[in-house]
Amino acid sequence: MTTHFQQSDLTHFDSDGQAHMVDVAEKQDSHRIAIACGNIRMKPETLSIITEGTAKKGDVIGVARIAAIMAAKRTSDLIPLCHPLAITRVHVNFSISTDTNSIQCQTQVETIGKTGVEMEALTAVQVGLLTIYDMCKAVDRGMVMSDIRILEKHGGKSGDWVSLIDQAQTDVAG
Repeated sequence: MTTHFQQSDLTHFDSDGQAHMVDVAEKQDSHRIAIACGNIRMKPETLSIITEGTAKKGDVIGVARIAAIMAAKRTSDLIPLCHPLAITRVHVNFSISTDTNSIQCQTQVETIGKTGVEMEALTAVQVGLLTIYDMCKAVDRGMVMSDIRILEKHGGKSGDWVSLIDQAQTDVAG
């Protein structure tokens, strides 16, 4: 099924087709939450270095967690049309899978404000994964980051949204 969008459906363009920052002045403040995730796959030896804490650059997961938090806070400096937000919470979790030689990063970002935090959650995931890559690239340049996506968002006029793909996988697994 293909969905076709009109230019007017894209909120970051004005009526003349010019990029602009969306005016959120009339929106109501609400508690907004976004949950995102992504994965990085690597050689088994690389994963062992991370889990055993023997990486030459230090605690890979600890540094990646701090990088992800910092990235969420700086998203508007990186993405041109994002609003600077007063983030009230950033939670970052890393899950290690020896079955797939991968690490999943999941972030939850929250604010009370007029616009959502999906971009902040996605940026946090990607920078967390990039930090793992940076700290381990000397031993594994072939690491692959994938499946970066929003899992859920809550708050605002549009309300709650949960990824149907991830919900279907949870329903099958559960």
